[in-house]
Amino acid sequence: MTFYFTGIRSFPKLWKSNSYFGLSSSHSYLSLFLKDCYGIRNQEKCFSVKTMSAQNTKAMNLLIAKARCVRKLDESSNKQVSADSSHMFAAGAAKKRSQMNPSSKDPVLPPVENIIQLPTKPLNSEEWDKLKEEFKEKANFENWIILQMVKCHSSVDVAKSVLAWVAAKNSGIVGYDLLVKYLYLCVFHKQTSEIIDVYEIMKARYKRLESGAYTLLMRGLIYTDRWREALLLLEDLKKVMIPSKKNYDDCIQGALFHQDVNVAWNLYQELLSHDIVPMLETLKAFFDFGKDMKDDQYSNKLHNILLYLRNNQLYPGESFAHSIKTWFESIPGEQWKGQFTTIQQSGQCLGCGKTVESIHLSSEEYEFLKAKIMRDVIDGGDQYKKTTPQELKRFQNFVKYHPPFDVVIDGLNVAKMFPKARESQVGLPVCLLSFFARTLFLEQFPTYQECKFHEIKDLTPFVHCCIPST
Repeated sequence: MTFYFTGIRSFPKLWKSNSYFGLSSSHSYLSLFLKDCYGIRNQEKCFSVKTMSAQNTKAMNLLIAKARCVRKLDESSNKQVSADSSHMFAAGAAKKRSQMNPSSKDPVLPPVENIIQLPTKPLNSEEWDKLKEEFKEKANFENWIILQMVKCHSSVDVAKSVLAWVAAKNSGIVGYDLLVKYLYLCVFHKQTSEIIDVYEIMKARYKRLESGAYTLLMRGLIYTDRWREALLLLEDLKKVMIPSKKNYDDCIQGALFHQDVNVAWNLYQELLSHDIVPMLETLKAFFDFGKDMKDDQYSNKLHNILLYLRNNQLYPGESFAHSIKTWFESIPGEQWKGQFTTIQQSGQCLGCGKTVESIHLSSEEYEFLKAKIMRDVIDGGDQYKKTTPQELKRFQNFVKYHPPFDVVIDGLNVAKMFPKARESQVGLPVCLLSFFARTLFLEQFPTYQECKFHEIKDLTPFVHCCIPST
């Protein structure tokens, strides 16, 4: 049996909470949640454990022996797990139940896997036909074999022989899924001629592609002479969705690689206009491109990137930091000297002696942030979409007249996290937290033990825990 005693610091003090439970000084009861972690029933039980006086040790020993006996019985039990089991979220519980409680009495055999060694050289049609005959699910062989090649990053020549074999059987037609997987291998191995061939096939056969194919084509074309066609693919993608930060990164990297700085900066500004946080690799590319460049306009844009990092608390990795350092030291006519240093606990830099700017909010910044969240998030401009004016007023009064909370648990959202479980089951952690918060509070402040926990108004000296009802 595993006891859920998380957060209880002192068991002797916990056992002495007699007044709260309304018991005499010689006896006390404590309701504990016990979880059977050794048997297969995986049930939570609630026991009332009675504490004995120091003289009654024999009764206590009997109680302990009984608990051990129950544990052994649970370990040897082989009953089926109940569908209404109270606790479904223990790590590995589902796997344990499926292994120890098969739905049938017949032994469950492991699934037979298709074990086929991937070829290391291109095969002809006869060899592929023979390999397919050894495959259990013959109808799905082509997709399966090309997927294994993608996972193992097989040679492009071997994958190409699969496509040639499929095309020979289907009047020269290769399916979309096979083309996309083959394209992935071509991009991975940087086979630009093959990338262009696949691009031509897809362009002639399909009017629109899905986002994964667009991404692969843009990534494959950016370092070729036809890199501007990647920009056309980006425009096509924007007709149906907002491109990802990786899509923008590929196109910006290609523009910088081909010395088209204006296109790169325009794409960067477009990315920011969509409220997309750019990849650090994208920002690093701008600094790498600006090395040894004497251009005030370009330098100002790089300074704006540094401000963007500061204002959004984005921290460059070591490689990006090296690029920033190298760019400063390479500016013609300026004598910058960068070094890697250590920041002391006080925030002082050991290199230059200056104090690093604090990330803590000032009182003015905090009030601005609080008002913006209330206006834009909670209120949202239309109170009836999320709440009502009366309910919002009650919430504002509640926040105003209560101290800051250390822990806030939204019981309703917790209960809705697991759609297949009953809300009462998911609400168990909320009940446990309430129980332990009450126990710890009474342990810390014994003068409050005569009160009921929900009647305690001021929890400021200890902990503030807000648990909205489900």
